[in-house]
Amino acid sequence: MAKHEELPIPIYSSLEHVYGDGSPLEEAQLRYDTLKSKFLQVFGHPPDVYARSPGRVNLIGEHIDYEGYSVLPMAIRQDTIVAIRKHDAGEAQKFIRIANVNDKYTLCTYPADPNQEIDLKNHRWGHYFICGYKGFYEYAKSKGVDVGVPVGLDVLVDGTVPTGSGLSSSAAFVCSSTIAVMAAFNVNFPKKEIAQLTCECERHIGTQSGGMDQAISVMAQTGFAELIDFNPIRATDVQLPAGGTFVIAHSLAESLKAVTAATNYNNRVVECQLAAIVLAIKLGMKPQDARSKVKTLSDVEGLCVSFASSHGSSDPVAAVKEFLKEEPYTAEEIEKITEENLPSLFSNSPTSLDVLKAAKHYKLYQRAAHVYSEAKRVHVFKDTVASNLSDEDKLKKLGDLMNDSHYSCSVLYECSCPELEELVKVCREHGALGARLTGAGWGGCAVALVKEPIVPQFILNLKERFFQARIDKGVINKTDLGLYVFASKPSSGAAIIKF
Repeated sequence: MAKHEELPIPIYSSLEHVYGDGSPLEEAQLRYDTLKSKFLQVFGHPPDVYARSPGRVNLIGEHIDYEGYSVLPMAIRQDTIVAIRKHDAGEAQKFIRIANVNDKYTLCTYPADPNQEIDLKNHRWGHYFICGYKGFYEYAKSKGVDVGVPVGLDVLVDGTVPTGSGLSSSAAFVCSSTIAVMAAFNVNFPKKEIAQLTCECERHIGTQSGGMDQAISVMAQTGFAELIDFNPIRATDVQLPAGGTFVIAHSLAESLKAVTAATNYNNRVVECQLAAIVLAIKLGMKPQDARSKVKTLSDVEGLCVSFASSHGSSDPVAAVKEFLKEEPYTAEEIEKITEENLPSLFSNSPTSLDVLKAAKHYKLYQRAAHVYSEAKRVHVFKDTVASNLSDEDKLKKLGDLMNDSHYSCSVLYECSCPELEELVKVCREHGALGARLTGAGWGGCAVALVKEPIVPQFILNLKERFFQARIDKGVINKTDLGLYVFASKPSSGAAIIKF
C-alpha cells in the first residue's frame, strides 16, 4: 500500500470526511454556503471547485526545519478555503481576480501571467495566492504537464486561521491556493510533492521558510500529530497519549514574519548558516570547502558528534561550547575565520543581504546550541510517546520537554516577546503540564499541554488572568475570544471539495 504522503490530495463530494460531524460540520456547511453565495455575488458565476488547507500548531521543534531537522506539529481545525473558477480559453479577460469573504481585504487583480514578478516592496494580501499560482505553473512545466495557455481565474478566499498568530495562516493560504489552481486545471500531484512545491512557493514572498508548515498542512491525518522529516519530505504518524489536550492561546502580539524578516526570522537563518560554516572550519574543514558545501547546522552535525565522542559525549553541543564564543561576533571576526566578506558569501540571496544590512552583530553560539538541543528534544518527544510509560508519565515528560523548548526559544534563540512570556507563565500557573511559544515567535501563540478534565476551567482561567485586561482595553472584543483561545485535537490535512 502506498504511504499516505505518496497519495494525491483527496477529493471529496461531502464535508464529513474533512470536518467530522456535529457542530464542526454544521459550522463548515454554513461557511461553504456563504462562500458560494458570495462568489456568485462578486463574480456572477458559481465556483468550479474548492480547496482547503489547515493551520497548524507545532508541538515541539521550533526554528529547526530550515536547518534540516525533523519537527513535530499537528494540524488544527482552523483552515483557509479557496473557491476558484477557471475562465475558458476563449474568454477575453486574462486576469486573476482575488476577493475575500472578510471585507477588510480588498479585491486584488493581477495579470494571468505565471512569470510575473511579485512586488515585495508593495505588500498585498493577494500575493500569497500568486505564490501558489506561479509555483503550480513552474512545477507543472518541470513535470512535462501541459496546462495550456494562461487564462483568467476568479478566486474567493475564506480563512479562519488568525493572521500573525504563529499558526501558519500564510502556509494554509499558499497551500490551499496552489491546490485550488491545480484542481481548477484537473491535475493532482502526490502530497509530498505538493508539500515541497508549496514550501518553495512561499519563498516568492521573501521568507526563507523551512517546509514544516506546508508539510503538515498538506499531509496531516485526523487524530495524529506528525513527525515531519525533510530531504526528502516524509510524515510519520504520532499517536499522542490519551488524557491530554492541547490548548492554543494567542498572545495578541502579532507576529509579522514577512515584514520583520530581515531583523527576526531571516536573521536567524543567516546566523545559523554562519555558525555552521565557522564550526566546520574550526573542526578542520578548509574555508573554501566550508563556504561552498555548508548551508545548515545539520551539515556539520557529524563533525560535531565526532568531536564530542572523542571527549566522552555524543552531544553536538559539546563542539558548540568548545569552538564558538558566547559573546556576539562582529562581521569582521567572522570574515577573518571564513576568509571571505559576508556580502559575497550571501551574494545569491537578496533576503540574506537584507539581513547583513540590518545586523549589528551575530550570536552564533546561542543559535547553534538551540538548534542542536531542540532537534534532540523532538526525538525524545517521539520516543516518549512510543515508550512503555503510563499515559500519566508520558504526559508529564512531554510537558517537561515543552517547557525546556520554551526556555531555549526564549533565552538562546530570542524569539519570544513579553506578551508570550506572560502567557506561558499564566498557563503553567493554572495547571498546564507544559507550555511554550509556537510558530516563528516574536508574538503569535503559545501551546499548552493540559489534562482533559481541566480544559474548560483552564481556558476560563486564561480568560480571567490574561485576556480580560486586553478586553477591558479594547484590544479584542469579548465575542471574538473563541478565535484567540481554544482546545484542539489533531485535525485533517488538505482536501479538494467538489459538490
